[in-house]
Amino acid sequence: MRHRDPRARVCAVALDSPLHRGRECYAQRAWFEAWQALSRADQQAPLEGDDLERLAMAAYLLGRDDDYLQTLDRAHGSYLAAGDNQRAVRCAFWLGLRLYLRGDGGRATGWFARAHRLLECQPPDCVERGYLMLSVVSQQVAAGDLDAAVATAAAAAEIGDRFADADLSASARQLEGHVLIEQGEVARGLALLDEAMLAVATGELTPLVSGLAYCNAIDGCQLSFALARAREWTDALTEWCAEQPDMVAFSGVCLVHRAEIMQLRGMWAEALQEARRAFDRCRQGRSAHAAGLALYQQGEVQRLRGEFAAAEEAYRRASRCGCDPQPGLALLRAAQGDLPAAANAVARALGTTADRWQRVRLLPAGVEIALAAGDVEAARRACAELDEIAGHCGGDELDAVAAAARSALVLAQGDARAALVAARRALQVWQRAEAPYLAARVRTLAGLACRALGDDDGSRLELDAARAVFEQLGAMPDVARIDALTSAASAAHPHGLTPRELQVLRLVAAGKTNKAIAGELFLSEKTVDRHVSNILAKLDVPSRTAATARAYELQLIRS
Repeated sequence: MRHRDPRARVCAVALDSPLHRGRECYAQRAWFEAWQALSRADQQAPLEGDDLERLAMAAYLLGRDDDYLQTLDRAHGSYLAAGDNQRAVRCAFWLGLRLYLRGDGGRATGWFARAHRLLECQPPDCVERGYLMLSVVSQQVAAGDLDAAVATAAAAAEIGDRFADADLSASARQLEGHVLIEQGEVARGLALLDEAMLAVATGELTPLVSGLAYCNAIDGCQLSFALARAREWTDALTEWCAEQPDMVAFSGVCLVHRAEIMQLRGMWAEALQEARRAFDRCRQGRSAHAAGLALYQQGEVQRLRGEFAAAEEAYRRASRCGCDPQPGLALLRAAQGDLPAAANAVARALGTTADRWQRVRLLPAGVEIALAAGDVEAARRACAELDEIAGHCGGDELDAVAAAARSALVLAQGDARAALVAARRALQVWQRAEAPYLAARVRTLAGLACRALGDDDGSRLELDAARAVFEQLGAMPDVARIDALTSAASAAHPHGLTPRELQVLRLVAAGKTNKAIAGELFLSEKTVDRHVSNILAKLDVPSRTAATARAYELQLIRS
């Protein structure tokens, strides 16, 4: 919130007084000392509006939410008593917003209504009208009228620009950007988020709006799978929080975002530690939903590491905090072998949300679980929807998510060549994004596609590379899956020959030279030489003629 310049009254305040000390600490963003000093000053003599706002903001940033609301209510009353209705409207708006974010819709609506009533006797063109338009945007979004929400947010931003109110301009542009992202206009939405964040980077915004801007920007980036941007703003938020060690209000959410980015980058031990810190900090700040997100993030890392009991407990605790534990819990059930429960859970989640971006988070799990259960048609429907969203919204990371799902589907349908193309496309994106686990997952698909195409060397290289990453990360379920895949391949060929070597052997038996075989299989002659040497060694025979006879004996070639 914007404060009037207190310098007009500073001259009347003793330099050694708690009030002067509180103002000084507030300017230095030493929130705990500011709160202590301003509280002492308030005990000596009731504070007026400006200083009550300072005391309220210090309380908010320290996670003292009830104190924030009570003190801001007092500031509202102080401004009314002084006849400053416009400042009273500002306080009413921020009270309504905080209550709305806490889920206290009735009281929030009451404060917004009071603010609108107070504005009735104010000039028609004032900046406070722009702030109240932000609450209208939220109502329009809730009603599903996204076009109206975009128009209202843009109008509020114009008012902020006209009155040079950086807080209003940035808040309105972020709201407009979020709504555009919800509509699938990702590039336009992200551009508005970036524009709003410039005001944060240059220090133009107040602490509350700066914190909200960071969180909204990161949420928007993660929502639309703009992961590189999300990482950039998360790093900036981390630095901003570190500069204010007393702050509780945004640091918990910051730690959740850091945990998500750490998991993406393969820093799983650090991600788990950060998620636990996030839970403690969010609980301290009485943010139940954020605490639930921290618990869900713990469950995700534990599930990927194969710590299934711990993951299940984390998901259950997240649910108790009001955070839906899907798709993590469904994927956990699939990993435990309970495919009916997994399929039912993800189907329920998809059946109860129409939100585009929530569905994007559920659909890849829907494809994976359906394929594991042998329901190719359900996987095809989920994959088609994911392709449609990615095609409409764009973005490399979202395209990679859709490509990975498409690769798994077409591989199950028998089109190994298309599966390999899709897997390689996704791999390029995840390697650029420095996302080792996601890259290893699509390398597994690439390895299986190579095997189906008879490229045993390529398959072995892809699966070995994927296994090495899984082992380094501690993704033990994925390590076990790779081992099972390679063991199954060996068991399917007791003679020890790979599918490619069988191809070469059959051409040898047909009397073809190594050069002719190389041309037919699109291999180098040197590679064919190696395959022939391996065949002779595995069949324990001295010559091509003996290898042919042995092949007929083992019924590898039929007369």
